[in-house]
Formats: sequence, C-alpha cells, structure tokens
Amino acid sequence: MPVERRMIVLVVEDDESHYELIERSVRGLEKAGTRYDLHWVQDGAEALDFLFRKGKYKDAPRPNLVLLDLNLPKVKGQTVLDRIKEDEKLRKIPVVVLTVSTSDEEMARAYDSGAAGFLNKPASRDDFDRLLNTVWDYWRIVRVPD
Repeated sequence: MPVERRMIVLVVEDDESHYELIERSVRGLEKAGTRYDLHWVQDGAEALDFLFRKGKYKDAPRPNLVLLDLNLPKVKGQTVLDRIKEDEKLRKIPVVVLTVSTSDEEMARAYDSGAAGFLNKPASRDDFDRLLNTVWDYWRIVRVPD
C-alpha cells in the first residue's frame, strides 16, 4: 500500500503551456486526494535561487522532486542538475529531466550527472497527461531519503 505524503515539486520550465499541463495534471490528482505543493520557476538561475534559498526564495521549501527542462534561459538545465548533484544537502533530491530533446548525448550526460529519469515531452496533450500520470504514480509510492 503506498504511503500518502505531501509532495513538494519544483517545476523548472520556461514554456508556460508545458507548465499549465503539469499544473492541470496535479489538480486532477488533488481531486483524488493526493497532496502536491507545486512550485514553478522559469529559468535556471531562478531554479538555483529556489534550491539554494537565495533572494526572494529564502524561505522556499525543500522539494522532494524536481522536474527539470534542459533548454532554459540564463542557466541551462544541465548546469542546474550538476549543481544539485554536487551539493551535499541537495544531491538526494530526485531530478527528472522532462525535455523535448531526443539527444542520446544529452540523455547520457543527464544520467551521468545523477538524473533519476530522462523523459521526452510528448507532442499531444493526451500523451503528455499519460506521461505525467506515470511520473506522479511512481514518485508517490517510491521511498527517497529526506
């Protein structure tokens, strides 16, 4: 039986329409009783500020999952992933890369850097919803260290 807990998810996504799909998916889960605390940043610099609790994010909660796009303004997603996995306090946070990239090289680099998953964003809204439901199901039941 899965253990219900509040999921604090940081979404690092510069495309508002993609974030809206993620947000809509989470709202559907919350209607079914799963609790999510969704936070959205739109570039890599803002993601690092959130994770390292700098500036306006000084009181930001520690996420227990990061959904990370690779193609971001200011600081690239791969750099954000590297910084997360280099930091002793952050490295245990699972980071799932959610990207349009189909590059095997980018995928290998993300896994080498400690990504928990590398998922391609589907083109259709229905496929995107199915993918997100799979992500939520997995991370809702998996155990990760605090």
